[in-house]
Amino acid sequence: MIFSLIIPVYNRPDEVDELLESLTKSDYNEPFEIVLVEDGSSIPCKDVVMTYQGKLNISYYFKPNSGPGDSRNFGMQKARGDYFIIFDSDCIIPSNYLTEVRKALDEKYVDCFGGPDKALKSFSSIQKAINFAMTSFLTTGGIRGGSEKINKFQPRSFNMGISKKAFEASKGFGNIHPGEDPDLSIRLWNLGFETRLFSEAYVYHKRRIDWEKFSIQVKKFGIARPILNSWYPEHNKLTFFFPTVFILGLLIAFLLLIFNIDILLQLYFVYFVIIFLTASIQNKSIKIGYLSVIAVWKQFYGYGTGFLESFVKVILLKKKPQEAFPRMFFKI
Repeated sequence: MIFSLIIPVYNRPDEVDELLESLTKSDYNEPFEIVLVEDGSSIPCKDVVMTYQGKLNISYYFKPNSGPGDSRNFGMQKARGDYFIIFDSDCIIPSNYLTEVRKALDEKYVDCFGGPDKALKSFSSIQKAINFAMTSFLTTGGIRGGSEKINKFQPRSFNMGISKKAFEASKGFGNIHPGEDPDLSIRLWNLGFETRLFSEAYVYHKRRIDWEKFSIQVKKFGIARPILNSWYPEHNKLTFFFPTVFILGLLIAFLLLIFNIDILLQLYFVYFVIIFLTASIQNKSIKIGYLSVIAVWKQFYGYGTGFLESFVKVILLKKKPQEAFPRMFFKI
């Protein structure tokens, strides 16, 4: 088996440098290739890639901008391996990553897998806080941190593997973004393929975003979910509504103060205290605990309001997703 590592990149040569440097330290003792796809960048990373030509087996391609999903498909079409592993450019790969993947595939083969993400000690305080918000069982149920159901896992494309057979059968990623990951997982299930979580195949996900970009990102996540629910209603879950219920519940909690009823607000206060304490202990930093409270609030507010807007337009008003949210779809 030859692994092909597929990496789309858009204006991030510094990220590519860190990612490729981490791959030079891989302890995997069999050949693997790297297919790097420049998605119409105005700040290309070709010069960075050239510095690794003697250290890694890299193929570099430049193409017009068409989004990360189409760029991943492009890379898989060019790849020579029979199993593709997809990374985001802002990931740093542990030295034992490929060894762990090979071990898991040898023990119980699966045509598509996903792995969790973690934070390095060198990450900034905001990056660690966002990582906590995105991976903690207290916020997302641990779907990115490794605690989701192992045998019905929806891989995320920052750390994902898919066989050549499954890619060719499914035609790869669609043009929605974000949301292309669960869309592909569900289509694979419908085609009879299995997906699984490889809990030991984690990456360090650096997420070079500020608060504003994080808010925009999670709102898009919220918008994507009702769209996916409209396409695949059989996979709808009540838990998808939780962030919206959380936000509406907080509004109700403040309205209840008019009637001197504060029990609901007290419950919210307790929840955020738990977030603060858990993040502080986990990261051994009160500062990160405080920033994690901010990150969790932005996460719930962004996702919850995005979900509500999309639910009204797509589910209740029956608008076509491409017309209701044209910015969620790349033209291919």
